[in-house]
Amino acid sequence: MDITLAGTRPTRRAPKENFTGTVLQDPINMAPAPARLNVSRVLFEPGARTNWHHHPLGQTLYVISGVGRVQTKGGPVKEIRPGDTVWIPPGEVHWHGASPGNSMCHIAMQEALDGVYSTWLEPVTDADYSAPLG
Repeated sequence: MDITLAGTRPTRRAPKENFTGTVLQDPINMAPAPARLNVSRVLFEPGARTNWHHHPLGQTLYVISGVGRVQTKGGPVKEIRPGDTVWIPPGEVHWHGASPGNSMCHIAMQEALDGVYSTWLEPVTDADYSAPLG
């Protein structure tokens, strides 16, 4: 058993090459092999979002606060709120982030396949981000 004390893992700013706007990440757990689970608390300031990306074994998002948005490539933009759980299947190209006027915080959970958790693609355009909710 390993207990990580609160405050011993510093908050980090998400890498600008994979995100638009200000995004802060708090690592919760990166399980050692043979486990492969990675869990983070992610806070998006209003308008902030991920690039398009996908996960080899899928991803689960659990919204804890604020108002967010998610979209699968080619699908409608959906609004997400506290208590919502989003399952993104393996290989599905998507993005997620805050709404234009509100921050959003979620817990992101994904597993690695051969050491890969995410494949990052191009930034989400303002037009895609601002599309009407569907």
